[in-house]
Amino acid sequence: MLSISHEVFYTVASHLSFSKAAEILCISQPAVSKQIKKLEGEMEVPLFQRKGNAVFLTPQGEKMLSYLREAKHIQKRMESDMDIIKSQLTAKGELRIGASTTLSLYVLPKVLSSFRKKWPLVKITLVNRNTENILKALTNEEIDLAVVEDKHEASGLHYDFFMADRIIPICSTHSPYAGREISMKELKEIPLALREVGSGTLSAWSRKMAQLNIKSSDLNIKVRLGGTEVLKNFLVEDTAVGFLSPLAIKREVALGLLTEVNILGLAVERSFNFVTRTGETMTDVTKAFIKEAKFSYN
Repeated sequence: MLSISHEVFYTVASHLSFSKAAEILCISQPAVSKQIKKLEGEMEVPLFQRKGNAVFLTPQGEKMLSYLREAKHIQKRMESDMDIIKSQLTAKGELRIGASTTLSLYVLPKVLSSFRKKWPLVKITLVNRNTENILKALTNEEIDLAVVEDKHEASGLHYDFFMADRIIPICSTHSPYAGREISMKELKEIPLALREVGSGTLSAWSRKMAQLNIKSSDLNIKVRLGGTEVLKNFLVEDTAVGFLSPLAIKREVALGLLTEVNILGLAVERSFNFVTRTGETMTDVTKAFIKEAKFSYN
Protein backbone atom coordinates (compact mmCIF):
# COMPACT_ATOMS: atom_id res chain seq x y z
CA MET A 1 0.00 0.00 0.00
CA LEU A 2 1.18 3.52 -0.76
CA SER A 3 1.84 5.89 2.11
CA ILE A 4 -0.41 8.93 2.70
CA SER A 5 2.33 11.22 1.39
CA HIS A 6 2.65 9.19 -1.78
CA GLU A 7 -1.13 9.14 -2.33
CA VAL A 8 -1.25 12.91 -1.90
CA PHE A 9 1.68 13.41 -4.30
CA TYR A 10 0.11 11.09 -6.87
CA THR A 11 -3.17 13.00 -6.77
CA VAL A 12 -1.52 16.43 -7.02
CA ALA A 13 0.80 15.24 -9.80
CA SER A 14 -2.05 13.66 -11.77
CA HIS A 15 -4.08 16.89 -11.77
CA LEU A 16 -1.25 19.45 -11.33
CA SER A 17 -3.43 21.15 -8.76
CA PHE A 18 -3.19 21.34 -4.97
CA SER A 19 -6.79 22.51 -4.65
CA LYS A 20 -8.13 19.74 -6.84
CA ALA A 21 -6.16 17.15 -4.87
CA ALA A 22 -7.56 18.54 -1.62
CA GLU A 23 -11.09 18.23 -3.03
CA ILE A 24 -10.56 14.65 -4.24
CA LEU A 25 -8.89 13.51 -1.01
CA CYS A 26 -11.36 15.39 1.21
CA ILE A 27 -8.64 17.19 3.16
CA SER A 28 -7.62 20.82 3.45
CA GLN A 29 -5.20 22.42 0.98
CA PRO A 30 -2.71 23.19 3.80
CA ALA A 31 -2.78 19.48 4.67
CA VAL A 32 -1.92 18.68 1.06
CA SER A 33 0.98 21.14 1.10
CA LYS A 34 2.21 19.66 4.39
CA GLN A 35 2.35 16.13 2.95
CA ILE A 36 4.17 17.31 -0.17
CA LYS A 37 6.69 19.22 1.90
CA LYS A 38 7.21 16.13 4.09
CA LEU A 39 7.83 13.94 1.06
CA GLU A 40 10.23 16.42 -0.52
CA GLY A 41 12.13 16.47 2.79
CA GLU A 42 12.37 12.69 2.84
CA MET A 43 13.53 12.56 -0.79
CA GLU A 44 15.73 15.64 -0.39
CA VAL A 45 14.66 16.87 -3.84
CA PRO A 46 11.98 19.29 -5.06
CA LEU A 47 9.02 17.54 -6.67
CA PHE A 48 7.05 20.56 -7.90
CA GLN A 49 7.83 24.01 -9.15
CA ARG A 50 5.34 26.88 -9.19
CA LYS A 51 5.00 29.68 -11.73
CA GLY A 52 2.28 32.01 -10.64
CA ASN A 53 -0.83 29.88 -10.05
CA ALA A 54 0.45 27.06 -12.24
CA VAL A 55 2.07 23.91 -10.84
CA PHE A 56 4.62 21.80 -12.76
CA LEU A 57 6.50 18.64 -11.96
CA THR A 58 10.27 18.77 -11.66
CA PRO A 59 12.28 16.04 -13.40
CA GLN A 60 12.46 14.30 -10.03
CA GLY A 61 8.70 14.64 -9.67
CA GLU A 62 8.16 13.16 -13.14
CA LYS A 63 10.29 10.20 -12.15
CA MET A 64 8.42 9.66 -8.92
CA LEU A 65 5.06 9.87 -10.71
CA SER A 66 6.23 7.21 -13.15
CA TYR A 67 7.23 4.88 -10.30
CA LEU A 68 3.99 5.49 -8.43
CA ARG A 69 1.89 4.71 -11.50
CA GLU A 70 3.67 1.38 -11.75
CA ALA A 71 3.24 0.80 -8.01
CA LYS A 72 -0.49 1.53 -8.17
CA HIS A 73 -0.83 -0.84 -11.13
CA ILE A 74 0.92 -3.58 -9.14
CA GLN A 75 -1.30 -2.81 -6.16
CA LYS A 76 -4.46 -3.18 -8.25
CA ARG A 77 -3.21 -6.49 -9.66
CA MET A 78 -2.40 -7.70 -6.16
CA GLU A 79 -5.84 -6.74 -4.84
CA SER A 80 -7.50 -8.41 -7.82
CA ASP A 81 -5.45 -11.59 -7.38
CA MET A 82 -6.22 -11.65 -3.65
CA ASP A 83 -9.94 -11.35 -4.41
CA ILE A 84 -9.67 -14.25 -6.87
CA ILE A 85 -7.79 -16.41 -4.36
CA LYS A 86 -10.34 -15.55 -1.69
CA SER A 87 -13.20 -16.56 -3.98
CA GLN A 88 -11.41 -19.81 -4.87
CA LEU A 89 -10.84 -20.71 -1.24
CA THR A 90 -14.50 -20.18 -0.38
CA ALA A 91 -16.09 -21.41 -3.64
CA LYS A 92 -18.14 -24.58 -3.38
CA GLY A 93 -19.44 -26.88 -6.07
CA GLU A 94 -18.75 -30.09 -7.92
CA LEU A 95 -16.70 -30.93 -10.99
CA ARG A 96 -17.28 -34.31 -12.64
CA ILE A 97 -14.44 -35.17 -14.99
CA GLY A 98 -14.23 -38.15 -17.29
CA ALA A 99 -10.88 -39.07 -18.80
CA SER A 100 -9.42 -41.89 -20.84
CA THR A 101 -6.91 -44.24 -19.26
CA THR A 102 -3.62 -42.58 -20.20
CA LEU A 103 -4.85 -39.19 -19.03
CA SER A 104 -6.44 -40.50 -15.82
CA LEU A 105 -3.38 -42.44 -14.73
CA TYR A 106 -0.42 -40.40 -15.93
CA VAL A 107 -1.46 -36.79 -16.69
CA LEU A 108 -4.37 -35.55 -14.58
CA PRO A 109 -3.25 -36.55 -11.04
CA LYS A 110 -0.69 -33.71 -11.11
CA VAL A 111 -3.36 -31.25 -12.26
CA LEU A 112 -5.93 -32.46 -9.71
CA SER A 113 -3.47 -31.98 -6.86
CA SER A 114 -2.56 -28.39 -7.77
CA PHE A 115 -6.20 -27.53 -8.54
CA ARG A 116 -7.42 -28.87 -5.19
CA LYS A 117 -5.00 -26.62 -3.31
CA LYS A 118 -6.48 -23.55 -5.03
CA TRP A 119 -10.12 -24.69 -4.89
CA PRO A 120 -10.22 -26.76 -1.65
CA LEU A 121 -14.02 -26.77 -1.22
CA VAL A 122 -14.83 -28.00 -4.72
CA LYS A 123 -15.73 -31.68 -4.84
CA ILE A 124 -13.95 -33.43 -7.72
CA THR A 125 -14.93 -36.76 -9.25
CA LEU A 126 -12.73 -38.44 -11.86
CA VAL A 127 -14.18 -41.25 -13.97
CA ASN A 128 -11.65 -43.48 -15.75
CA ARG A 129 -12.92 -45.27 -18.86
CA ASN A 130 -11.82 -45.68 -22.45
CA THR A 131 -12.41 -42.78 -24.84
CA GLU A 132 -15.58 -44.19 -26.40
CA ASN A 133 -17.30 -44.63 -23.05
CA ILE A 134 -16.14 -41.27 -21.73
CA LEU A 135 -17.74 -39.46 -24.69
CA LYS A 136 -20.96 -41.41 -24.10
CA ALA A 137 -20.93 -40.31 -20.45
CA LEU A 138 -20.48 -36.69 -21.52
CA THR A 139 -23.33 -36.88 -24.02
CA ASN A 140 -25.56 -38.47 -21.34
CA GLU A 141 -24.63 -35.64 -18.91
CA GLU A 142 -23.05 -38.06 -16.43
CA ILE A 143 -19.93 -35.86 -16.40
CA ASP A 144 -19.27 -32.13 -16.92
CA LEU A 145 -15.92 -32.32 -18.72
CA ALA A 146 -14.22 -34.99 -20.80
CA VAL A 147 -10.49 -35.23 -21.46
CA VAL A 148 -9.73 -37.64 -24.29
CA GLU A 149 -7.44 -38.45 -27.18
CA ASP A 150 -7.99 -36.80 -30.55
CA LYS A 151 -11.28 -35.58 -32.04
CA HIS A 152 -14.08 -38.01 -32.74
CA GLU A 153 -17.09 -37.83 -35.02
CA ALA A 154 -19.90 -36.92 -32.66
CA SER A 155 -22.45 -34.14 -32.88
CA GLY A 156 -23.04 -31.74 -30.02
CA LEU A 157 -19.48 -31.78 -28.69
CA HIS A 158 -16.92 -28.97 -28.56
CA TYR A 159 -13.17 -29.76 -28.55
CA ASP A 160 -10.40 -27.63 -27.02
CA PHE A 161 -6.75 -28.65 -27.54
CA PHE A 162 -4.85 -29.61 -24.38
CA MET A 163 -1.48 -31.13 -25.32
CA ALA A 164 0.31 -33.29 -27.88
CA ASP A 165 1.22 -36.94 -27.36
CA ARG A 166 2.72 -39.90 -29.25
CA ILE A 167 2.10 -43.63 -29.45
CA ILE A 168 5.34 -45.60 -29.56
CA PRO A 169 6.15 -49.30 -30.07
CA ILE A 170 7.54 -50.94 -26.92
CA CYS A 171 8.62 -54.35 -25.72
CA SER A 172 10.29 -56.04 -22.80
CA THR A 173 14.04 -55.53 -22.48
CA HIS A 174 14.41 -59.34 -22.76
CA SER A 175 12.39 -59.48 -26.00
CA PRO A 176 14.31 -60.36 -29.19
CA TYR A 177 12.98 -57.11 -30.68
CA ALA A 178 14.60 -54.91 -28.03
CA GLY A 179 17.35 -52.71 -29.45
CA ARG A 180 16.61 -53.73 -33.05
CA GLU A 181 15.53 -51.72 -36.05
CA ILE A 182 12.38 -53.23 -37.53
CA SER A 183 11.12 -52.57 -41.05
CA MET A 184 7.47 -52.04 -41.94
CA LYS A 185 7.58 -55.43 -43.65
CA GLU A 186 8.73 -57.12 -40.42
CA LEU A 187 5.95 -55.30 -38.52
CA LYS A 188 3.46 -57.56 -40.26
CA GLU A 189 5.23 -60.64 -38.90
CA ILE A 190 6.14 -59.85 -35.29
CA PRO A 191 3.67 -60.74 -32.49
CA LEU A 192 1.64 -57.73 -31.35
CA ALA A 193 -0.25 -56.97 -28.15
CA LEU A 194 -2.82 -54.17 -28.51
CA ARG A 195 -5.39 -52.24 -26.45
CA GLU A 196 -9.09 -53.07 -26.63
CA VAL A 197 -11.53 -51.69 -29.21
CA GLY A 198 -12.80 -48.29 -28.06
CA SER A 199 -9.54 -47.10 -26.53
CA GLY A 200 -8.00 -43.85 -27.75
CA THR A 201 -4.59 -45.49 -27.98
CA LEU A 202 -5.86 -48.18 -30.34
CA SER A 203 -7.82 -45.60 -32.33
CA ALA A 204 -4.71 -43.47 -32.99
CA TRP A 205 -2.64 -46.54 -33.88
CA SER A 206 -5.34 -47.98 -36.18
CA ARG A 207 -5.70 -44.65 -37.96
CA LYS A 208 -1.96 -44.66 -38.69
CA MET A 209 -2.13 -48.22 -39.99
CA ALA A 210 -4.96 -47.21 -42.33
CA GLN A 211 -2.85 -44.33 -43.65
CA LEU A 212 -0.12 -46.89 -44.43
CA ASN A 213 -2.66 -49.19 -46.09
CA ILE A 214 -2.06 -51.91 -43.52
CA LYS A 215 -5.11 -53.93 -42.46
CA SER A 216 -5.57 -55.69 -39.13
CA SER A 217 -5.73 -58.96 -41.02
CA ASP A 218 -2.22 -58.26 -42.35
CA LEU A 219 -0.81 -58.18 -38.82
CA ASN A 220 0.12 -60.86 -36.30
CA ILE A 221 -2.10 -59.68 -33.43
CA LYS A 222 -1.76 -62.18 -30.60
CA VAL A 223 -3.76 -60.49 -27.83
CA ARG A 224 -5.98 -57.48 -27.10
CA LEU A 225 -6.01 -56.27 -23.51
CA GLY A 226 -8.46 -53.95 -21.78
CA GLY A 227 -6.29 -51.32 -20.14
CA THR A 228 -2.88 -49.72 -20.11
CA GLU A 229 -1.65 -51.34 -16.91
CA VAL A 230 -2.57 -54.88 -17.95
CA LEU A 231 -0.93 -54.33 -21.34
CA LYS A 232 2.28 -53.05 -19.70
CA ASN A 233 2.39 -55.96 -17.27
CA PHE A 234 1.85 -58.42 -20.11
CA LEU A 235 4.63 -56.88 -22.21
CA VAL A 236 7.07 -57.02 -19.29
CA GLU A 237 6.56 -60.80 -19.11
CA ASP A 238 6.17 -61.53 -22.84
CA THR A 239 8.23 -60.99 -25.99
CA ALA A 240 5.47 -59.29 -28.04
CA VAL A 241 5.52 -55.66 -29.15
CA GLY A 242 2.84 -53.25 -27.98
CA PHE A 243 1.95 -49.61 -28.52
CA LEU A 244 1.51 -47.05 -25.72
CA SER A 245 2.15 -43.42 -24.86
CA PRO A 246 5.61 -42.54 -23.46
CA LEU A 247 3.71 -40.97 -20.55
CA ALA A 248 2.48 -44.43 -19.57
CA ILE A 249 5.84 -46.21 -19.45
CA LYS A 250 8.18 -43.75 -17.72
CA ARG A 251 8.49 -45.91 -14.60
CA GLU A 252 9.02 -49.18 -16.49
CA VAL A 253 11.66 -47.63 -18.74
CA ALA A 254 13.47 -46.17 -15.71
CA LEU A 255 13.46 -49.61 -14.07
CA GLY A 256 14.77 -51.28 -17.21
CA LEU A 257 11.64 -53.36 -17.75
CA LEU A 258 10.42 -51.91 -21.05
CA THR A 259 12.14 -50.20 -23.96
CA GLU A 260 11.09 -48.42 -27.13
CA VAL A 261 11.30 -50.38 -30.38
CA ASN A 262 12.58 -48.59 -33.47
CA ILE A 263 10.17 -49.33 -36.31
CA LEU A 264 11.48 -47.53 -39.36
CA GLY A 265 9.03 -45.10 -40.94
CA LEU A 266 6.44 -45.36 -38.17
CA ALA A 267 5.44 -42.23 -36.21
CA VAL A 268 2.07 -42.13 -34.47
CA GLU A 269 1.05 -38.73 -33.14
CA ARG A 270 -2.14 -37.66 -31.43
CA SER A 271 -3.58 -34.85 -29.32
CA PHE A 272 -5.29 -34.71 -25.95
CA ASN A 273 -8.40 -32.52 -25.87
CA PHE A 274 -10.93 -31.13 -23.44
CA VAL A 275 -14.48 -31.85 -24.56
CA THR A 276 -17.70 -30.12 -23.46
CA ARG A 277 -21.28 -30.16 -24.69
CA THR A 278 -21.84 -27.61 -27.45
CA GLY A 279 -23.94 -24.62 -26.42
CA GLU A 280 -23.50 -25.06 -22.67
CA THR A 281 -21.83 -22.30 -20.65
CA MET A 282 -18.89 -23.63 -18.69
CA THR A 283 -18.84 -22.92 -14.96
CA ASP A 284 -16.01 -20.89 -13.45
CA VAL A 285 -14.76 -24.08 -11.80
CA THR A 286 -14.55 -25.92 -15.14
CA LYS A 287 -12.79 -22.98 -16.77
CA ALA A 288 -10.33 -22.83 -13.88
CA PHE A 289 -9.55 -26.55 -14.14
CA ILE A 290 -8.82 -26.29 -17.87
CA LYS A 291 -6.60 -23.27 -17.24
CA GLU A 292 -4.72 -25.12 -14.50
CA ALA A 293 -4.17 -28.15 -16.74
CA LYS A 294 -2.81 -26.08 -19.62
CA PHE A 295 -0.54 -24.17 -17.24
CA SER A 296 0.82 -27.45 -15.83
CA TYR A 297 1.75 -28.98 -19.19
CA ASN A 298 2.24 -26.11 -21.67
